[in-house]
Amino acid sequence: MFDVTIIGAGVSGIFMAYQLTELHPDYKIMLLDKGKRLSERKCKARSKQTCSCDVCDQYIGFGGLGKSEGKFNYTNDFGGNLGRKIGTDRAEELMWEVDRILCTFGGDGAELYHTHSSELKEDAKKAGLDVFTTSVRHLGTKRSRLVFQKIYEYLRDRIELQFETDIYSIEKAEGFNIKTSKGTIQSKKVVVSTGNSGSEWMYSQCEQLGLLPGPARLDLGIRVEMRGNQLESILKNTFETKLHIKRDTYEGTTYCMNPNGRIIRKYQHGFVMPDGQNKREKDLPGNNLNFTLFVPSFYSSKEEADQVTKQVIGGINREEDRIVVQRLKDLKNQQTTTTEILKLNSIVPSLDADAGNLINEVPHIYLHVLLEFFDSLEKLIGEPIDEETLLYGIDGKFYEAKIPTNDHFETEVSGLFLIGDCSGETHSLSQAAASGLYTAQMI
Repeated sequence: MFDVTIIGAGVSGIFMAYQLTELHPDYKIMLLDKGKRLSERKCKARSKQTCSCDVCDQYIGFGGLGKSEGKFNYTNDFGGNLGRKIGTDRAEELMWEVDRILCTFGGDGAELYHTHSSELKEDAKKAGLDVFTTSVRHLGTKRSRLVFQKIYEYLRDRIELQFETDIYSIEKAEGFNIKTSKGTIQSKKVVVSTGNSGSEWMYSQCEQLGLLPGPARLDLGIRVEMRGNQLESILKNTFETKLHIKRDTYEGTTYCMNPNGRIIRKYQHGFVMPDGQNKREKDLPGNNLNFTLFVPSFYSSKEEADQVTKQVIGGINREEDRIVVQRLKDLKNQQTTTTEILKLNSIVPSLDADAGNLINEVPHIYLHVLLEFFDSLEKLIGEPIDEETLLYGIDGKFYEAKIPTNDHFETEVSGLFLIGDCSGETHSLSQAAASGLYTAQMI
C-alpha cells in the first residue's frame, strides 16, 4: 500500500511529490498521469483538427501546462486565492520556496524581474486604474522543459511514476482503492492534482464520492496588439505591468503582457484563442506589444460556464482555427476591418487572423470594458492610444468550480485532497506549485 498517491503530474503534483520526498524519504509515493513523460510530449499539431494524440501532449503529461512558457508570478495580488486560504505571508513564503526549487534545477538561468513601482501605482490611481505587482521568473519554453526534465529525473529515483494510465474509479475503503487501466492501487491518502485539463474526470470522481462543485468562473477578453513603444512611459523601469480597472458593474485585468512579443494561436479544451508569446521565445523580437484584458464572469455551475465558452469562442472558431482581428479605429466607428485595410496598417499584425468586426462576434461587455480601460490608460500614459492598434477576439482563461476543502486542502472525504487549479483556489503556476508544497507539509 502506498502512503500517498498523487493523480496528475502537473506543477502542483510535481512539487507535492518533491516536498514529500524531502520531508518523508521513507514514504511510499505514487505519481500517476494520463499523459506521457515530458521527453515524449511531442504534439506538433497546428490545429485541433490535425492533432493525432490519443491524449493531447500539449496540455497533458509530466509538467502539465507548466512546460509551455513556464511563467512563475510570485504574488498574492493575482493568480488565485492561496493567500486567503492559508494566509498571505505563508503563501508568499511558499512561492519563494517554489522559486528556490526551480533554481536548484536550472531555473536561475532565467533572470528574476520585478514589476513593483510606487510612482506608477500613484499615477495609475489618478487615472482610475490599479497596478498589481509581482516578481517574475519567466523560464520560457526551452528552459522550462529542461528544468522539469531534471525534476523528473530526481523524482524517478525516489518515487513510483506511472504514465499513460486511465483511472476508472477512486473508492473509499480502509484507505483508497484506485482502479486503473494498469491494475488496482491501494493508498492511505489520495491527492488529486489534475488541473483544468482533467476537470470532467475529477467532477465525476468527486460526485461518486458524494462531493459536489459550487459556482464557476470564466474570464474572457480581447487580445490587444499595440505599437511597441505605446506603453514606454510606464514600462521604463519594468519589463511588464498588470493593470486593473474596477467600476460598479465590471472589472478587468491585463494579462500576459509581452513587449516586443508576438500573438500566437492557443489550443485549449477544443477551442482556439489568441495568446501572447514572449520575445524570448524567438531569435528576433517583434515590433509590437500585446496583452489581454480579461473580464471575469461567474456562473451557477461549470456546465453553464462551459456553455458560454462554447457559444462565444466556439462561435468565432466555427470549428476551425478562426480568430477575428479588428482595428481600434474601425471598432470605434462601428465599421468592419478588411484585409485591404490590414495590409496598409502601420501596426503589422503578428498573427494571421480573419479581418472582421468584433461587434458581431463577441458580447458587448468585453468591448465596453476595453474602451473604458483605454480611456483610463490614455490618462496614465499621457497620449492617445494609436487607432491602428489591433484587437483580437477572443481570449479565454478557465477555472474549476470549487469543491469545498479545509485549510489543508482536504475534502469532506477524509484522506482525499484537491490541490492546484482543480481545487479552485489557484490560477497560476506559482500558486499551484505552492499549494503542492503546503499540502505535503500538512500531510
